[in-house]
Amino acid sequence: MKPLDLDLMCVKGFIATKYVDGIKKVVDPVRKKLIILTPEEYVRQLILHFLIEIKRCSKTRILVEKNIKLGSLTKRFDIVVLDVDQNPFLLIECKSHKHKLNQSTFDQVSRYNLKLNAPYLMISNGLENYLTYIDFKTQKFNFMDKFPDL
Repeated sequence: MKPLDLDLMCVKGFIATKYVDGIKKVVDPVRKKLIILTPEEYVRQLILHFLIEIKRCSKTRILVEKNIKLGSLTKRFDIVVLDVDQNPFLLIECKSHKHKLNQSTFDQVSRYNLKLNAPYLMISNGLENYLTYIDFKTQKFNFMDKFPDL
């Protein structure tokens, strides 16, 4: 896999946190509520702010932590960016910075995409980022080093 040239730390200043009953929470710009700040949630927030502040993606085109059915199982994706026609465009799986990204992580996001059919898949632990474009005609994955236009 070829890594994506992306420094998510450029948006860490946009993340707003506050303590509620001694628990550190983050203000989610898409879900518009306070979320407990776990290591995985921090990565999700970095990506959300990158999409909104750097890529200028409208919040109305971003879905966060929604359930999907995979056969008899209910799973939850991290982030989906919709195209202008409201079809899945980019599916993103977020992991804690402590989690090493590997084939299993990529397999997970690929399984979710069986339902969504997004042409772009991304996995991130905040430190490493991988992005692939799926050519549905040839069934091939093409790893990219630049983020696509939204």
